[in-house]
Amino acid sequence: MAHPKRKISKTRRDKRRTHYKLGSKQLFTDPKTGEVSQYHRLNLETGMYRGMKVLEVGEEA
Repeated sequence: MAHPKRKISKTRRDKRRTHYKLGSKQLFTDPKTGEVSQYHRLNLETGMYRGMKVLEVGEEA
């Protein structure tokens, strides 16, 4: 097993981790409803995905 010869300082460690950040999520506006949502997500209110009805939305009891 390889072991480091010297301790890596907190500053050096943190410099390496500066690139580990989240990017912004891609959003789009639905042309029919005007609602803003994420790509590749099913709209639970209408049951639509990419313009196709894929889920029957019923009334909740």
